[in-house]
Amino acid sequence: MRAVQAREAGGPEVLQYVELPDPEPGPGQLLVRVAAAGVNFVDTYRRAGVYATSYPHVVGVEGSGVVEALGDGVEGFAVGDPVAWAQAPGSYAELALVAAADAVHVPAALDLQTAAALPLQGMTAHYLVTSTFAVAPGHDVLLTAGAGGVGLLATQLAVARGGRVITTVSTPQKAALSSAAGAAHTIDYAGMTDLATQLPAAVRELTDGQGVHVVYDGVGQATFDASLASLRPRGTLVLFGAASGPVPPFNPQRLNQGGSLFLTRPSLGHYVATRPELEWRAGEILSAAADGDLDVRVGATFPLAEAAQAHRALEGRETTGKVLLVP
Repeated sequence: MRAVQAREAGGPEVLQYVELPDPEPGPGQLLVRVAAAGVNFVDTYRRAGVYATSYPHVVGVEGSGVVEALGDGVEGFAVGDPVAWAQAPGSYAELALVAAADAVHVPAALDLQTAAALPLQGMTAHYLVTSTFAVAPGHDVLLTAGAGGVGLLATQLAVARGGRVITTVSTPQKAALSSAAGAAHTIDYAGMTDLATQLPAAVRELTDGQGVHVVYDGVGQATFDASLASLRPRGTLVLFGAASGPVPPFNPQRLNQGGSLFLTRPSLGHYVATRPELEWRAGEILSAAADGDLDVRVGATFPLAEAAQAHRALEGRETTGKVLLVP
């Protein structure tokens, strides 16, 4: 099979398109013919060595495809089933081994490329607005990177739950996408010279000086101070990513000074810790997409051999929605 390996820690140039032996499913595993693999920031963190991993390794953790073979002890799946997954290391490949415990069935009405765009970002958006801070009518919400994959999905889910969503964007084109997803207001920060003060001021102008109830921040270092300052007393900052880099250590007293604020750093694994929870989150997201109730934007599709270019586009903030690799 053909696959994409990171030969060492580094930039996109370390990604190599290589020939590897076809894998064989072990106990509890599915062998899946990959239809599409999702490209995510976590892939770039592992490629770059930000997250500890071994080298060389086949990149990618998310995708969709059709089951080709079953390992011993697998129940609930059959050869020919369309499946999707969020946590299967080695997904940038023509064939992937996926633990049956981590795979979910794809509705027949949903095409596999759309299905590949949903497991990681879709379930992330789902846990953010339903569990980490449950959006309800009357809540004001700030979402950074409103035109990104999580941003577009979380906006739709938060609006459906009665929230009023404000997003940050960097171009008029991204503002249009965010508005189409349901954002009540978009804030273009591209011209801001002091994000830490100008963004909170813009947010407070839109909320009668109060600030928002919750900020969902997947950008990290570049927006953390502005996000914290955009909250009303007893507001919650949900720091779910670090696209601009990790947030440096800070004094917790700032939470008190800001109005008894809450800060949490969640990750998907803790919100799909059991099979029933995984099936619930994935089921709601995939079904909503299949029924047309959730609009899924695939902003860019690259051939598997061009994984390095996909990483450059993602890290260069050149993309909107989801980025996919197709074998």
